[in-house]
Amino acid sequence: MAGKNPFLTAPDAAVADRPFSLVVIDEAGKEVTLAVDPARLPNAEPGLPGSVLSILLAGGVSLEHSCGGVCACSTCHIYVESGASSCNEANDDEADMLDTAPALKSTSRLACQCVPDGSAALRVRIPRWNRNAVKEGH
Repeated sequence: MAGKNPFLTAPDAAVADRPFSLVVIDEAGKEVTLAVDPARLPNAEPGLPGSVLSILLAGGVSLEHSCGGVCACSTCHIYVESGASSCNEANDDEADMLDTAPALKSTSRLACQCVPDGSAALRVRIPRWNRNAVKEGH
């Protein structure tokens, strides 16, 4: 599945207009820093244009997104460790999907819906449980 979810209202999200860094800590604890250039932001699926999911995938960082980034599952669940103020607010649809994610925290977001505006560096963590064992092995 990919594209837009016709049953949900698209969140209000301002795409980054200035460069910023995105640090992602994967499930094994490895950190990767991506320099995000707003002129080169991915604006195609999966996820909202400029979303953390689309930035990570374009930067070569793998993150599950079973629904294709349309806010219809919680497989792209991440924790925003810092820089959350630069991201759009989670809407009710995202909050409802997050309720289905294990190990929910106050910093939880769906990477497909989380869109940083570039006003601060962003640091996110992929939860250790967020791994497709069938696809990735043990």
